Amino acid sequence: MAGTTTCPLSRRRALLGLAALAAPSCRRKSSPPPPEPTVAEAAPSRWKELAFEPASEGEGPQRALLLAPEAAAPLPLLVALHGRGEAVRGPEAGARGWRDDYGLDATLEQILSPPLTPDDLGQMVTRERLAQLNASLGEHPYRGLCVATPFTPDLRDRSAEGAAAFGRFVVERLLPRARAEGGCQAAREATGIDGVSLGGRLALLVGLSHPEVFGAVGALQPAVRASEAEMFSALARRALARRAVALRLVSSEADPFLPAIQAISDRLRQDGIGHELRIVPGPHDYAWNRGPGGVEMVLWHERVQRGLRAP
Repeated sequence: MAGTTTCPLSRRRALLGLAALAAPSCRRKSSPPPPEPTVAEAAPSRWKELAFEPASEGEGPQRALLLAPEAAAPLPLLVALHGRGEAVRGPEAGARGWRDDYGLDATLEQILSPPLTPDDLGQMVTRERLAQLNASLGEHPYRGLCVATPFTPDLRDRSAEGAAAFGRFVVERLLPRARAEGGCQAAREATGIDGVSLGGRLALLVGLSHPEVFGAVGALQPAVRASEAEMFSALARRALARRAVALRLVSSEADPFLPAIQAISDRLRQDGIGHELRIVPGPHDYAWNRGPGGVEMVLWHERVQRGLRAP
């Protein structure tokens, strides 16, 4: 593309709540874009902070952020979990991880201004994959997601049973409040969970333990071990025996968890469990979260939760 791109400003403002930006303008893909506002500058008009008091003795307070864009119709809801680096910083910093540390606002702005460029994904994308993402956006423009980002604990018990209390918080307290305050869709087909590293592991444990709640379960570079392949396969088998679940694992070429993720995918395939394994370029770090990690997560869930074919 040599010229300018069409920029549906009213739609972008409605989806992202960008009224605080005094003079929004279209990005020219053929020339350097204007400087993006920092996440901290844009955050007050986009995100709502949610505080949860302990529900039982021995339980600590919980925090979450909710992005609920204005839209003509209720939007699908995604629960996005952060990694261990944010978990050790406490509930408030952790809940803000996807917004403040992983740059989710910038990711959404890029998706709303297609076509995506290699720079939008931190140069961590193949030409073929970039074409697939842009073809999907060209066929079906991005319509938005509600995104809830709770504090993700670093649990000592790494089993599904160990994650049960956190799962109850997500299912019984976070989702109802997000739907009530954000006007998000309540159908399980329009509800997904995902996360990166530690959060990817917990997304699998919680999502597959609650197939009656989550229609889409994903994991970005999940912190798993190859020896856990049978555990995750058994969890997926039990989930799919109850309800159909769209399941995806994402890793990268320099992800230290890649061999374990491949081992789990192999076991899932051996056991006849339908899923997608996608391996993209890049390391296991913040730059990847801000690039292909965020783009892959958001687009996959928005497509699947709308009943569309994911790229």
